[in-house]
Amino acid sequence: MIPPFDQFIHPVLLSLKDGKPRDIADIRKFVATYFNLSEEDILERTFRGTTTKLYDRTQWSTTYLDKAGYITKSQRGVSIITAEGINALDSGNIISIDYLKEHSASFVEFASKVNTPKAENRKKEDISKEDSEIETPEDALNRNFSVVNQNLADDLLKMVKGINPKRFEELVVQLLGKMGYGDRIEESGIVTQYAKDGGIDGIIKEDKLGLDTIYVQAKRWDNVVTVKEVRGFVGALDEFGGTKGVFITTSSFTKDALYYSPKNKKVILIDGLQLCNYMIEYNLGVSVKQTFEIKKIDTDFFEE
Repeated sequence: MIPPFDQFIHPVLLSLKDGKPRDIADIRKFVATYFNLSEEDILERTFRGTTTKLYDRTQWSTTYLDKAGYITKSQRGVSIITAEGINALDSGNIISIDYLKEHSASFVEFASKVNTPKAENRKKEDISKEDSEIETPEDALNRNFSVVNQNLADDLLKMVKGINPKRFEELVVQLLGKMGYGDRIEESGIVTQYAKDGGIDGIIKEDKLGLDTIYVQAKRWDNVVTVKEVRGFVGALDEFGGTKGVFITTSSFTKDALYYSPKNKKVILIDGLQLCNYMIEYNLGVSVKQTFEIKKIDTDFFEE
């Protein structure tokens, strides 16, 4: 029988203790040996039947450990232990979800974003109960859907940061088209000439004559965007005679940048996480893995 998810976290971290990078298949083999799983256990599938429980719980364990800073994962899913991970193992404690919550601020931050129930908010008598006993099934479904999407957004951001600046500009213009900006106008979204754009990376025409135009700046970088960069973008809008702008970055904005409000112009700022959430919402760079339908009684059907 496959152990509960919480029990996977420790052996997954243990599989990386020697410091060698390993992919999910190698980690999975280690875990199967650690638990002495039978062939039947290894092939046991999840409720939806889309994958095995061994794969699913091993994969999510690497995600939780990555969020805690105990391992790092490359774009291709290869994992390697960090100094924090080694220290955790050397402490002699069993690495569990509760341990991560108590010892990793980054994991607590991740958990809070996805509304994971926190142990400190539960009554003592509820700590040992299953989640199904402290929340409704629909609450659990919504919470776990949020977990999946948050992790997807984080992984998607890593991929976006890995593409070249020109491809990023194309991605941004494509996304805005999917969001409905200029989508009814043929060839509305234009990526400007690389390195000769004057601070404008994309132009989106909202009408055929181009009387109403949105100008775009796309910065694929790790530095926090300051108000200086936003002012520079506003200056570029002046040169093009524009009044509408969208500034998109893979990083984030300073507080001053977020509060900056230029006169007679509408400028929208979108950071890396918001960008990836929009990509998920509008199915850009992602595909649907599976679909769930929640149904209710149709009372009209039973009326005479």
